[in-house]
Amino acid sequence: MVKEKPNSTRIYDKEGFRRRAACICVRSEAEAEVLLVTSSRRPELWIVPGGGVEPDEEPSLTATREVLEEAGVIGELGRCLGIFQNTEHMHRTEVFVMVVTEELEEWEDSKTIGRKRQWFTIEEALSQLALHKPTQRHYLQQLRHSKNSLTSTANCIHLVSDDPEDGEFGESTSNQTNNEETWTTPQLDNTKETGLGSAINDNSAEDAS
Repeated sequence: MVKEKPNSTRIYDKEGFRRRAACICVRSEAEAEVLLVTSSRRPELWIVPGGGVEPDEEPSLTATREVLEEAGVIGELGRCLGIFQNTEHMHRTEVFVMVVTEELEEWEDSKTIGRKRQWFTIEEALSQLALHKPTQRHYLQQLRHSKNSLTSTANCIHLVSDDPEDGEFGESTSNQTNNEETWTTPQLDNTKETGLGSAINDNSAEDAS
């Protein structure tokens, strides 16, 4: 069963990219295991929980809302891994890390569409995502890359593709000099229903599902 969100509104930035948010849920601060959920379109495959930003909603709130709806977990929201831009599908996804503190026995999507969740090691999750959502593998690669880094990538835009054979990282707005990274901080316009941005009512399922 494909997940439907009646009267949902798709928010776009001034460059025409759909604004999304997702959350890498980890079991502990060691970040050795991550939580994936089944796809609503192909329930035998696994994805990172996430969805579209709603009007007047901060991406961090979107991320926590989506993991509660899709994975039935609550936790402590941590660092932002950056904004992952998929030009093929014209969306930008701001990805956060959450340490899970509570797992509900039942949750919205488990009751409505039978969605399941499961813990995977990073390597297992990378293999699972390659089957259905190869772009989301970049989230996990950045999770590992950023864990011990002193440089914040919260406003960095990572350019990613759907090619499962793509390199360890997609392109990004970073420059490397003497093994140090200097990240740019591109500004995204959050304007809605104006000439710089748009909000469009849409009844289709979420892209990530």
